[in-house]
Amino acid sequence: MRLHVADHPLVAHKLTVLRNKDTSSPTFRKLVDELVTLLAYEATREVRTAPLDIQTPVAPFTGVKIAEPLPLVVPILRAGLGMLDGMTRLMPTAEVGFLGMQRDEETLDVVTYANRLPDDLTGRQCFLIDPMLATGGTLVAAINYLFERGARDVTAVCLLAAPEGLKVVEEAVGDRVDVKIVVAAVDDHLNEKAYIVPGLGDAGDRLYGVV
Repeated sequence: MRLHVADHPLVAHKLTVLRNKDTSSPTFRKLVDELVTLLAYEATREVRTAPLDIQTPVAPFTGVKIAEPLPLVVPILRAGLGMLDGMTRLMPTAEVGFLGMQRDEETLDVVTYANRLPDDLTGRQCFLIDPMLATGGTLVAAINYLFERGARDVTAVCLLAAPEGLKVVEEAVGDRVDVKIVVAAVDDHLNEKAYIVPGLGDAGDRLYGVV
């Protein structure tokens, strides 16, 4: 497992506003979108390309295009939806799958309640998006879900991570396949309710409200 923390003043600034409990939902959604675009730039650094011959106004030129099979962006519902536009803005040709997972607040076990993914992900670069990497259980379950379908190149993009969650993912994944995690920051710890501290609260509730 590889970890990349996006150390950039704009990332730190936007994340600070997101952390503020007084930031409204519309502003929170806008900033998440902007922040994910910055994280996506780092997350897609190793996206595979293929040569493409074109004609400029001056001369022939061999450039590149996103290689096939196309990358797959997979938001983990529901909070991951708030990150989708930021990812696809940089990779408009990427395909999108959906994975519905939630954590049982009593047992902290991960329950999968929906999926919309290709049966065969062999050769696909997959990008999992979920705002918070807290206990690590949801991300491990999602990564395993993709592994079962043949994926061997998975990048997870999260706004925040806790050290405990990163350790869980690293122990679960090991060196079996290529897994990269891109985050805006690694926070201090998890509290007794498995919330990231200092964190930013429940990302889904702050994106969409309590329903």
